[in-house]
Amino acid sequence: MMKTRLLGTLVGLWCLCSGNALAQTPTFYQDIQPLMHAKCAVCHRPGEAAPFSLITYEDIAKRATFIKKVVSTGYMPPWRADDHYVSFANKRSLTPDQIKAITGWIDAGLPKGKVRKEAEEQLQARAAAGTAYERKPDLTLKPSNPFRQGGDGVERFMVFKIPFELAEEANVAALEFTSTNKKAIHHANFAIHPVPDTTISLTNTIEQVDLGAIDAWHYQEWLPYKKTMTYYGGWIPGASPETYPADMGWVMPKRGVVLLTVHFGPSATEQEVISGVNFFFKKTPIKRKVSVISLGSGGIAEKNINPPLFLFGGETKTCSLEVAYQNKPITLLYAWPHMHQIGKEFTAYATLPNADTLRLVHIPDWDFRWQELYRYQKPVVLPTGSVVNVIGTYDNTDANPMNPNKPARLITSDGQMRSDQEMMTLILIYTNYEPGDENRTFD
Repeated sequence: MMKTRLLGTLVGLWCLCSGNALAQTPTFYQDIQPLMHAKCAVCHRPGEAAPFSLITYEDIAKRATFIKKVVSTGYMPPWRADDHYVSFANKRSLTPDQIKAITGWIDAGLPKGKVRKEAEEQLQARAAAGTAYERKPDLTLKPSNPFRQGGDGVERFMVFKIPFELAEEANVAALEFTSTNKKAIHHANFAIHPVPDTTISLTNTIEQVDLGAIDAWHYQEWLPYKKTMTYYGGWIPGASPETYPADMGWVMPKRGVVLLTVHFGPSATEQEVISGVNFFFKKTPIKRKVSVISLGSGGIAEKNINPPLFLFGGETKTCSLEVAYQNKPITLLYAWPHMHQIGKEFTAYATLPNADTLRLVHIPDWDFRWQELYRYQKPVVLPTGSVVNVIGTYDNTDANPMNPNKPARLITSDGQMRSDQEMMTLILIYTNYEPGDENRTFD
């Protein structure tokens, strides 16, 4: 009798454990799809820089072996920031539990679970609208005609004038660069210029300028538009949309122009590209205005980079920059570091008036292919009297696999942002400080 009871107990325990194990097997639509959409499909979607889409079950299942390999090794999703230095809210890398869920799902035979197509359809609709944000844009501003990048191996710096006239001002909740072919683009920047004076025509000036062409002087036609600037943003490979907390943002003017600078990389084939800017509005008021400051190459104190970005072939060099901040205290929302292809390490921190160190961002292993606008998880307060320090290390040797020149040759920097030159830039997105910011957590 005791043996029978014991056997029954063991069988019951086995069934219970087996049932729990089966219940814990991840399924695609419940467990894997949300991860892939949040961590991978930001880049792996139509129009983005990644080579294929990871939106549908079919997209992901046919690459399951490859996905298992790259997530197991940590190669994907790419995340270059040192999380021990500073924590960022838009961290894209997977946790150990998330990696285990993906690999376990693959090993289990890719079970679908209860099919739910809604998220796939919604993401595909947003991808078709050219956005990586959570919803379709309220406004997309783009040139009236597509641009053809020639297949002649020449990189081009194109500036496009995009005029706009709205019914009323709008409160900006988020924005992003959009393009039909980001693979063709090295980086992009855009400036929003208000032109309230209706005697200044938005249409009777040139529509685009090639900054490397002999007729680049036509850029001067746009000088009447550039009296003031409402906001400045941009895109680099890997970057996600720029978003703001509920009470923050900036106001889109009723009338003006967007001057969109797109750096097209050299191409062996002719490519047609339509690029622009997506804007997402909110009805709630803007209580705290968001602004931008750029330090280093192309920005404040560019000439103070020491030693200058003059990098001989075969040389490894570390350059630094110190910028004293004497204005009112500010609260930092984003850090946007930027280097080019031979960058190896990027560090930024502030020395505070009391001699403490305020960490801003550290990229220990720079990779130009995967950059980001790093959004702070908790506000970072930069007080008056701080000194911002930027340090960049460059490897201009043949041993650097990312060096585009074989053999290595002299690389300089003249502030024109060409891909065959180098940069050391830190862009900070911020708002004015308010007491209590130290204890906030951004939504």
